[in-house]
Amino acid sequence: MPLRLSLYIAKRLLWTTLFFFIGISVLVLIIDFLELLRKSGDSPDASALRLLLISGARVPSITEQTLPFAVLFAAIMAFLLLSRRLELVVARASGFSIWQIVLPTVLVAVLVGIAATTAFNPLSATLKEHANAEESALRRGSNGTAAPTGRRWIRQQSVDGQSVLRADASAERGTRLTGVTAFVFSKAGAFQERVESPLAILHNGYWELANARILRVNAAPEADQTYTLATSLSASQVAESLAPAETVSFWELPRVIDLSQRAGIPALRLQMQYQVLLARPALLAAMVLIAASVALGFVRTGGMAKAIVGGVGAGFVLYVVNEIVEDFGAAGFISPALAAWGPAVIGALVSVTVLLFREDG
Repeated sequence: MPLRLSLYIAKRLLWTTLFFFIGISVLVLIIDFLELLRKSGDSPDASALRLLLISGARVPSITEQTLPFAVLFAAIMAFLLLSRRLELVVARASGFSIWQIVLPTVLVAVLVGIAATTAFNPLSATLKEHANAEESALRRGSNGTAAPTGRRWIRQQSVDGQSVLRADASAERGTRLTGVTAFVFSKAGAFQERVESPLAILHNGYWELANARILRVNAAPEADQTYTLATSLSASQVAESLAPAETVSFWELPRVIDLSQRAGIPALRLQMQYQVLLARPALLAAMVLIAASVALGFVRTGGMAKAIVGGVGAGFVLYVVNEIVEDFGAAGFISPALAAWGPAVIGALVSVTVLLFREDG
């Protein structure tokens, strides 16, 4: 195929993808801003501008998850528009195969996936972390408590022995924990005591647990207004090991995974996130192939509505399967690499099979 025609088809897909991505981003911003306005309306610090900035910082992380659908819709629309203008009909009549027509769009999808993983993801992770911190500060300003962030676990080693901390929520990059339960062991590994506290704050070399309740074996519970628990973890290590997967950039994930594993914290979700980001170009390429398999079949026969419904349905099935398999991978039932790459590879192979059947019978 001539280079000019390949670039023309590639630019069609690129601009259509950008159009859908911007449209989805604006829609997400409006919905998220209204929801945040509803939840934080009672806070005296919740100005409209501040809430809009928080929503704007959260939008990239949300739209990053919708990128496969944006590429799918864009590919379907690009193929149908080229078909409606008879440009694909002329290309086919000139002797070009489906593969020559599809190849530029697949390359665009792969390049978009690489850019999304290596450039857009670090940006969205940074903005997401900033949004979480701002929202947590906003919630504390309104009711004095941090926003729930999910149960956290920390296994740590110190001069006094090993201990395991469980927290219901974390704030200020993990240096402030609420709903804390600490299991303390001796240097020999024997269980010593269990400490319960509503609040734990990390200082240099130790955790300070306020209003602690101490339970020991064969002893009555004790109360301590301030309980000190030694730790060898720094503030940066705690922040990185407790960071949600979506707030860790692609380039930082390998180091954070290694740090979490050495700290005894399960890293399956981080490993799953890393493999998902690596497999993103393959997933976007699979979405383009799905769009081609449903849209290019109507070049001669028409049926735009059928192509759109078929493409959206097939893409939705792949997305749902991908999400389910990712949950299995994050839970440890299957390998994270298999969970991330499997749906994309299977979707691409099925689409290629359909295109082969239509091209060669």
